[in-house]
Amino acid sequence: MSEVTTIGLDIAKNVFHAHGADAGGRTLFNRKISRTKLLEFFARQPRCLAALEACGGAHHWGRELTQMGHEVKLIPPAYVTPFVKRNKNDAVDAEAICEAAQRPNMRFVAIKSEEQQAPALVFRTRDLLVRQRAQLINAIRGHLTEYGLSPSS
Repeated sequence: MSEVTTIGLDIAKNVFHAHGADAGGRTLFNRKISRTKLLEFFARQPRCLAALEACGGAHHWGRELTQMGHEVKLIPPAYVTPFVKRNKNDAVDAEAICEAAQRPNMRFVAIKSEEQQAPALVFRTRDLLVRQRAQLINAIRGHLTEYGLSPSS
């Protein structure tokens, strides 16, 4: 029996999909894993390449799997899309991630530490607040004009 060398992992809210392949790219497994069982699943796997799409939560899981001794690679979503073969769903995405990770010239995203993620989180939160404030002001201005009031008068 072949040993798994690459696991493509499609992360979601509660149920993840894992697609395992050997060195030749042959499928060894394709299964659903609950969020709570993911680390237990990877603890049972031999040390291998775990590939994820670089999306929300990927850096967290990348750090966790790296601590377990796995090599983790994050792939930009645009680089995974060409490998989706048929109707898009989580299992097919996991297979595409696995296949993309095995390509020799694939480009990857560095895993960010919590310290690197924190400033970006603050920036995005502030940006959201500024946009929502502008939306609220514009909505109030529009409501006032419905009553013949102009904020400039």
